[in-house]
Amino acid sequence: MADLLIVGSFAFDTINTQTARRENVLGGTGSHASYGASFFTKVYASGIVGGEDWRNEDSEMLKAHNIDIENLQIVPGQKTTAWEAVYEADMNNRSTLSFEPNCCVAFHPNLTADARKCPYIFLANNSPESQMEVIEECEEPKLIVADTMDYYINGSRPALETLLRKVDGLILNDSEAQLLAGKQDLFECGDIIRKMGPRFVIIKKGAHGCIFLGEDDQVCVFPAYPSRKVIEPTGAGDCFAGSFMGYLASKDCADFQTIKEALIYATVTASFTIEDFSFDALKRSTREDIDKRFAFMREMLNF
Repeated sequence: MADLLIVGSFAFDTINTQTARRENVLGGTGSHASYGASFFTKVYASGIVGGEDWRNEDSEMLKAHNIDIENLQIVPGQKTTAWEAVYEADMNNRSTLSFEPNCCVAFHPNLTADARKCPYIFLANNSPESQMEVIEECEEPKLIVADTMDYYINGSRPALETLLRKVDGLILNDSEAQLLAGKQDLFECGDIIRKMGPRFVIIKKGAHGCIFLGEDDQVCVFPAYPSRKVIEPTGAGDCFAGSFMGYLASKDCADFQTIKEALIYATVTASFTIEDFSFDALKRSTREDIDKRFAFMREMLNF
C-alpha cells in the first residue's frame, strides 16, 4: 500500500435543489477527492482555507478518516472559498449563483517532507500553474494524474498544455474533453488528448458512466452505478477521481487490470455521494458498503 497526495480546493458550498437547500456545507475538489480516496489508503491533503470561518469540526472529520491535513494552509483573517449553485429538477444541469474565491487566490503549495515523498499524486481541479508547482515540489512520484475544467481550458491553455506533458493521466468530463480536443466524438477526443502528453485519459459522463483510453489501444467503458436515490450530486466527480487514485495507491500498481478495478471502485464510491448533501451519505458508509456495491457491479458487468 502506498500513500497518496491530493491537492485541490476546500470550500463552503450553498446548494439549492428543487426540494431543499443546504447552506455552508463542506465542499471543494480536494475535500471530496480526499474523502473518497481515504476509504482505500492514507491521504495527504493539501489546499487552503480561511482562518476567519474554517471550522474545527471539518478538520476533525477529515482527520478521523485517515486524511493527513498538515498541508492544509489556514490563513488568519481571511475567509474560505464560497460557492452557491442551484440544480434543475433532473440534477444533470446546475447554475452557479455566486462564487467568492477569497483565500484561494493566494494558494501556493508548501508541502511537508512526507507529502513530497508520496508516490501517487492527484492534482484535483485547480489552476495548471498551481498544479505545476506541486509537481516541482514532489520528489519521485510513480503516477501523477490531474483534473481540469473549462475555465482553465479557455483561460490558461498554454499552461495547461505544459502541465499535460508532465502528467501520466488526465480526468475530465465529456464537455471538457470536447472543448480541449475540439471534437465531438469522445473516443476521438481521448485520442487527441493523449497525444498532448498523458498516457491515459478518463472521460466522466455523469449518470452515463465513464470512458478510459490508454496506451496500446486500451479502452474500457463502464456505466454508472444504478442508484435509486439521487438527492444532490455535488462532489461526485471529485470523489470518483480520488477513489480511483486511492485504489491504485492501495495496490501500488497501475496496470490495465488494476485500472479497471479502480474505475469500478471509483464508480461505486461516488454513488454514495449523490445520495445526500455534502458528505452526509459518505459519512454513513463503510468500506464494507463499498465492497458490496463493487461486487454487484462486477456481477452486473460479468467482469
